[in-house]
Amino acid sequence: MKLSSFTIVATFVAATLIPVQTAIAATADELRRDGQAALNSLYSKNPGAKGIGKNAVAVLVFPGIVKAGLGVGGQYGEGVLFKGGKAAGYYNTAGASVGLQAGGQKYGYALFFLNNETLKALDQANGFEIGVGPSVVVADEGMGKSTTTTTAQDKIYAFIFDQKGAMAALGLQGNKITKIEK
Repeated sequence: MKLSSFTIVATFVAATLIPVQTAIAATADELRRDGQAALNSLYSKNPGAKGIGKNAVAVLVFPGIVKAGLGVGGQYGEGVLFKGGKAAGYYNTAGASVGLQAGGQKYGYALFFLNNETLKALDQANGFEIGVGPSVVVADEGMGKSTTTTTAQDKIYAFIFDQKGAMAALGLQGNKITKIEK
């Protein structure tokens, strides 16, 4: 029996992510607490993120995403959506990658939704795929510090924070965000 590349990657990712998902799965209270702490930390370290946060209609925070790979890889994490400073929903992010890669890391990221249109896209089509649909601007450390509400013209901003570990990668990656019940 010949296995397709997709089958091999899917099998690897499932085998990798099921234990990770179990290890990361948190209660709603824990996720809300960890998400708020991560967002507060991001705001204290990055004035650009804080400025964008003041004008965002919602912020989706993933405080701890685990990513690992060797040739093929995967990532998983759970997050909380804040609207008006209160938890308004829970989500997971999962992804698979294939290419030249080795290592593992843990990091967090926050998506700042600057209008209701992009926020609606989050729950449409049974999941939100990064790179498909509304444009997402990834703000690096230098750019994030110089971003102001007048320069923030895009619909969604992503800030990556608290990176730990080492991961070298060159390849294709897909990432999907899906609403979950907590």
